[in-house]
Amino acid sequence: MRKKIVAGNWKMNKNLQEGITLAQEVEKMASGVSGEVELIIAPPFIHLTEVKKLLGRVKLGAQNCASEASGAFTGEVSAAMLASAGVQYVIIGHSERRSYYGETNSIINKKVRLALENNLHPIFCCGEVLSEREKGAHFDVVRKQVEEGLFTLSSEEFSKVIIAYEPVWAIGTGVNATPAQAQEMHQYIRSLIAGKYGETAANNTSILYGGSCKPSNAGELFANPDVDGGLIGGASLKADDFIGIAKAF
Repeated sequence: MRKKIVAGNWKMNKNLQEGITLAQEVEKMASGVSGEVELIIAPPFIHLTEVKKLLGRVKLGAQNCASEASGAFTGEVSAAMLASAGVQYVIIGHSERRSYYGETNSIINKKVRLALENNLHPIFCCGEVLSEREKGAHFDVVRKQVEEGLFTLSSEEFSKVIIAYEPVWAIGTGVNATPAQAQEMHQYIRSLIAGKYGETAANNTSILYGGSCKPSNAGELFANPDVDGGLIGGASLKADDFIGIAKAF
């Protein structure tokens, strides 16, 4: 049976001291969340080793990893480095990485493979921008991202992947995808998985919603049969909001 997951992507926010405080608050409040819900926080790289010391109930994720295993890649952080710091999950292919840093499906696939080789669970992001949705191309865009980013994996490798659907037009814009729109795309992604890896694999894959989820709309989103949780941005920077979302199941 697939997991219910609420993962917090802090992005480039919080200095180290602020991050430690936030992690402490989330860990303390996590005791009020159902044990069926996996809680993950993904702070900036410099926080990881210190935050790891504070976590028990909450799992540790990273926001990115390099597309190479090691070498002369100034400023990059490898999947092996993350694993050595106690990281368990890594966000790969986030819309901001795709749009701001030009990450292609091929690059993202390399990152997914390196993450898996280092026993990390990729949180693979996919989703369309507003112009693609307006043209009716959103299903084609997501299909290509999923197929080229993930479908080179074996069934065993794929079983370790979490998917996050990001309607990019609903991130930080104040415009939300409706619960019906979220369900429609999540169901479509699950159908793609079923076509490649079979119904059992599809039913066991957690698919998270990543578009401006907050305590006020989380319950309605999570009530959908194919929405297994959320990849949370801004609301993860306040412990009350993040835990409030996790309690929405």
